[in-house]
Amino acid sequence: MGVGSGWRAPRAGLALALAAWLGACAGTPRGVLAPVAATVPGASRVDILVATTRKEAATAGEMYSGERGPALAYADITVSIPPDAVRAPGTVQWPRSLPGDPATDFVTLRADTLDRMEATSRLRRQTARSGRRQVLVFVHGFNNRFEDAVYRFAQIVHDTRAEVVPVLFTWPSRGSVLAYGYDRESTNYSRNALEGVLRRLARNPEVDEITVLAHSMGNWLVLESLRQMAIRDGRVAGKIRNVVLAAPDVDVDLAREAFRDMGPGRPKLSLFVSQDDNALAVSRLVWGSGGARLGAIDPGAEPYRSELARENIAVLNLTDAKSDDALNHGKFAGSPQLVALLGRRLAQGQTVTDSRVGLGDRIVQMTAGAAATVGTAAGLAVSAPVAVIDAQSRETYGEHLRNLGQGLGDTAGATVDLATAPARALSGR
Repeated sequence: MGVGSGWRAPRAGLALALAAWLGACAGTPRGVLAPVAATVPGASRVDILVATTRKEAATAGEMYSGERGPALAYADITVSIPPDAVRAPGTVQWPRSLPGDPATDFVTLRADTLDRMEATSRLRRQTARSGRRQVLVFVHGFNNRFEDAVYRFAQIVHDTRAEVVPVLFTWPSRGSVLAYGYDRESTNYSRNALEGVLRRLARNPEVDEITVLAHSMGNWLVLESLRQMAIRDGRVAGKIRNVVLAAPDVDVDLAREAFRDMGPGRPKLSLFVSQDDNALAVSRLVWGSGGARLGAIDPGAEPYRSELARENIAVLNLTDAKSDDALNHGKFAGSPQLVALLGRRLAQGQTVTDSRVGLGDRIVQMTAGAAATVGTAAGLAVSAPVAVIDAQSRETYGEHLRNLGQGLGDTAGATVDLATAPARALSGR
């Protein structure tokens, strides 16, 4: 991708882009976690135990906001997924208005807040009722509201058909491409909490095995938490058998340190990469990194090839896969074939590698995410073209952007190569 090729962003053009962005239609309705009375025949139910470092929301139908909470909180949520005949695997069908229709939409049947003892009790009852003793912990990426994470994880659990107890760890993301810096700091804010959740799950006699699935920025949180656990305890808990790193937005050097600190007895690692991941390309520019993000490396090139072999890290290279996601950032949850394969391998405690996946199984699309930054006018200029696709950003940051549009005269005359790179990535040029 020809990022930063010396294009200039005229003031009028940038102002028009902002105006079009702010005037676009609204996103999904707020309050989708308010329970509906009943589901319909043929619909599926997914029960999810949630641990979160988010702050409780003022509106019951939202449950938790994108702000940071004072302590770890828990919830028990049941999601109804419409009958398979009316939905394509790999998709989340959001209601257009409230209440949603369980015949065609993802809807919420139960949404209870819990304390820590109640959460432990719910986990015990769920393992006993289902007979499942393998836990799948999902850690979402950047740009996810609470309901985004809940419904996406419900989709993954349903479509993989994996015989697991689903546990969602959701950290304070503001659900906007303009909040990259805030989200990144929120992962650091949450690493002790995730470490504690994983440790308690590993100590639970009802749990035999734990798999962790992380996406995008959530990989940084997972790697830091496992690294801390290994440093504190001398090793990663033995029940944590598999860790799947999907499109990790992590600096390669920092990933090396985490792998080393986890020690030789660490979990089996599976890495999903794509060299055409435009979101990670923007992230690399944002951070000014001289090296690639881990999720965008070429695993066949040195030194990565030798390092991955030496570290016994299984790799699935999705670069050649086609995607409906213009940013190519989430090629692991949208394809029915790949999701089903992932579910089988996770349920069997196996890693996923290129050797087990044919090209026909690598036609995938997105789960969520992009990469941008905030904090300065230049940062917002980077974010704006990407966020044209993000209705939630317009809703959350509309006033901030209006103020920005009025003050762009101080910076718009300068060369802003980054401002055009995401837009060109979206258009495929």
